[in-house]
Amino acid sequence: MFEHSQLVGDAWPLAYQALCFSCGYFAYDQWDMLQYRLYSGWIPSILVHHLILLLCFTLALYRNVTVNYLILTLICELHSIFLHVRKVRRMAGVRDAKSVIVRIEWVLNWVTFFLARLVAHILITVKLIKDASKFEKGVELPLALFGMAGMNMLNIGLGIDLLGAFRRERNPMKSNYKE
Repeated sequence: MFEHSQLVGDAWPLAYQALCFSCGYFAYDQWDMLQYRLYSGWIPSILVHHLILLLCFTLALYRNVTVNYLILTLICELHSIFLHVRKVRRMAGVRDAKSVIVRIEWVLNWVTFFLARLVAHILITVKLIKDASKFEKGVELPLALFGMAGMNMLNIGLGIDLLGAFRRERNPMKSNYKE
C-alpha cells in the first residue's frame, strides 16, 4: 500500500477527487482569510500553510503524480478539528481550564497534534528521503521535499503556539494576553 510506485504513479479510489476538493477548499479559505484579514502576524503561518498546499496540490493534480503522497499529508487535518473545537469553545465562553470538557479538548488537541501532524509528517518526510533515488528526474521530489520541510517547520511553530495557549489557559492570572 505504501510502495513508492503506488504513492507516486497511482491514485487510490477517490484520492484524485479528494485532492481536488481539498485544493478548492484551501483556495477558498486562503481567499477568505485575505479578503477579510482573518489572520495575524507579519508572516501568518496559516497563509504560508495554504500556499504550500496549493502549490503542491495544483501541480500534482495537473501532472497526475504523487496524489497518494498528498492524500497522506491530509492526515494532519484531523488535528484542525480540535483547533476549531478550541476556538468555538472559547467563543462560547467555556474557558475554565479545570472543567472536564476543556481537559478532554486539550488531550485530544495534543494527541492529534503529535500523531496526525508531527509523526505523520515526519514519517512522510522519511519515506520521501528513503525513496529519493526512485523518483524520476523532474520537479516532484524537490517540490515534495520543499513542501514537507515547510510543513514540518510550520508544525514546530504551531506546537510552540499551542504550548503557549495551553500555558495561558492553565495560568490565566500570569498572562495579560487575551485570546
